[in-house]
Parts: sequence; C-alpha cells; structure tokens
Amino acid sequence: MTRQVEAVYEHGVLRPLEPLTLVESQRVKLTISDASTGSYSRDMERVGKAKAEVAAMKHVPSIEEVQQIMSKIP
Repeated sequence: MTRQVEAVYEHGVLRPLEPLTLVESQRVKLTISDASTGSYSRDMERVGKAKAEVAAMKHVPSIEEVQQIMSKIP
C-alpha cells in the first residue's frame, strides 16, 4: 500500500496529521518532501494573520468570557 500523509516534525519526531492504519512496530519507508509550497504555508499564513488580529485587539477576552458567550449558543 502506498499513500501520502502530511506530518509535522517536532522535537525530533515526525507526527502524522491524520490517523495511520499501521500495526505497532510496523516498518515503513518514508519519502520526505518539503510541504512549504502547499497547505503548510497557507496554514502558517493564516496563523500569522490571526496572531496579528489578536495583537491589534483592544480587549482580548478571557477564557471565562468566551465560555460564557458560547454557553448561550444552542
């Protein structure tokens, strides 16, 4: 079986971004290509925009405020 799966490299470990149907200790062969031209770069762009929006906010709601507001949503 061959399939493509995106992963993130963190603390020396590749972490798949979706569940894998593998058995414990199963060996696999990896081919690594930089995903920066694909969805990863779009995700990082969105994160950067979101951080800028939060930084520009005059009032950043606390988690309690968010929970209170969300508790009113049916």
